[in-house]
Amino acid sequence: MDAAEALLEIASLLERERASRYRAKAFRQAADVVASLPADVLDDPARLQAQKGIGASTFAVIRQAREGRVPDYLVELRGEVEPERTSALRAQLRGDLHSHTDWSDGTTPIDTMVAAARALGHEYLAITDHSPRLKVARGLSAERLREQIPLVRAQSGDGLTVLAGIEVDILEDGGLDQTPEMLDALDIVVASVHSKLRMDPGTMTRRMLAAVADPHVNVLGHCTGRLVEGSRGTRPQSQFDARAVFAACAEYGVAVEINARPERQDPPDDLIEIALDEGCLFSIDSDAHAPGQLSLLDYGAERAEAAGVPAERIVSTWGLERLRAWARG
Repeated sequence: MDAAEALLEIASLLERERASRYRAKAFRQAADVVASLPADVLDDPARLQAQKGIGASTFAVIRQAREGRVPDYLVELRGEVEPERTSALRAQLRGDLHSHTDWSDGTTPIDTMVAAARALGHEYLAITDHSPRLKVARGLSAERLREQIPLVRAQSGDGLTVLAGIEVDILEDGGLDQTPEMLDALDIVVASVHSKLRMDPGTMTRRMLAAVADPHVNVLGHCTGRLVEGSRGTRPQSQFDARAVFAACAEYGVAVEINARPERQDPPDDLIEIALDEGCLFSIDSDAHAPGQLSLLDYGAERAEAAGVPAERIVSTWGLERLRAWARG
């Protein structure tokens, strides 16, 4: 098989399983190197090994692919990686409103994320890199966000519309971590709590209510902040008056995110039930930080389907025109 394609498939499978970002990135970088090399170098072991960006693992993959074989590591990964889930609801999802690039804490450039979304058949993808307060994630200042917006929208084409967005931090007082002028310029605003997740329930409730009432907010992201598995360990969910927060989401037309990352499973099932009772809209989002994670939407669709969330109340099943009208609403 083609060596570059083998390297990229390995990277994608590693990303889907949330393996070390550095492992996946090494295979993507090696694919770029392979694409730039002539056949005589690829078929010369000594010259190939001397190339910057080619290590022992990627060298073995390239050599086996050049020999006409499916590389051993790819065979191993295909057998180990859990297959993609299928559900009737997954087939109705048209896009994804929460994804990250290397402008903040994602692993790849905008165009690589967009190409992966296009390959999945998405009709739209929102690029929602972090806001400035989240320094560990290289959150975007107003100046960097202003620079990013036209680059994001310029990626639209071939059946995919790329939406300019942000995952904006909900500050301790419920304010949003970006200027109103910049939020006005965006297509999609996901608002999430990333700090002081253990504050007392009353204060957290007031914090979230203030954010939900802001007319810029479209989606309430991973609302409890919990982690239930994975390399980052576990983290208990934030405590707040879910019925009050979701009633406000319903009042203001803010979609409650069903975060598709298996390590989050956020909101928990009992909170999805409350959000349903309160009449909320929902958005099933991948929260992808790498191209291979965009396919995690199937986990979110499976959870939503099991919880009985009707497709018509999931904004990411809507066509682009209706989605834009809601987001502007």
